[in-house]
Amino acid sequence: MSRLPALRRAAVREWGPLVTAVRRGLAGRGVRALALTTGAVALTATVQLTQNQAWGYRPVQYLGAVRAEDPLWLALLRTPLSLFVPALDLPVWGALAQILLVFGVAEVCLGRWRTLAVAYLATLAGTLYARIGIALGPEGFLGLPASDAQVVDTGPSAAVVGLAVYVCHQRRARFTGALVVLAMVVEVLVKDNLAGREHLAAIAAVLVVCRVREWRGRRRVQDLGAGGGGTRSGAPPMRSWNFRRGPAQRTSWW
Repeated sequence: MSRLPALRRAAVREWGPLVTAVRRGLAGRGVRALALTTGAVALTATVQLTQNQAWGYRPVQYLGAVRAEDPLWLALLRTPLSLFVPALDLPVWGALAQILLVFGVAEVCLGRWRTLAVAYLATLAGTLYARIGIALGPEGFLGLPASDAQVVDTGPSAAVVGLAVYVCHQRRARFTGALVVLAMVVEVLVKDNLAGREHLAAIAAVLVVCRVREWRGRRRVQDLGAGGGGTRSGAPPMRSWNFRRGPAQRTSWW
């Protein structure tokens, strides 16, 4: 007996809500739905071209390179641009493709400002973890060697990982989200470096936000139920999805 129908049903359960949201968002707003993504790709490409020039390396490092040895206030000032500073030792096309895909899906599903907020949350989580880890030292739990203080923090990759996990959680693509987390854990096990640790810190911060939003959503529904405006049991209303026409009525915790 063919397994294709079962695989198709599993794919629909996993990616149906996500595909529906992206399709409806693009159909409703067109290219305007990807304004942030387009700008992020263009800015990352421009920064990469600039920092590879003899005259552009120092300005990019001064404005967008964050290291744990920098004063915290200076690191925070550089953080807005640091998100778009790709690693010099990696192919920039991989970073651009990741930004285009993950930022694009997130912008359509979450909106422009929420996407930017989650991206910067993930980036800041990695930056702050680097400082804490170096303070703990290599012998401490989750500690880092002192030499990592001079390593430039991860650029767009922490934001990409954080956004991927957040969107998967919001659209209930749990298997895909778990694969992203597993891939980052394997990355650290195979090559334990600052970038991999910062990716895990970004994931941890995003998951905390997801749990808090879910908890607040349940409390809100329970309060409505207690006041006669929700279900008798206080449970969240059921979601019904029609994968041909999109969501019938979806409760959003945002």
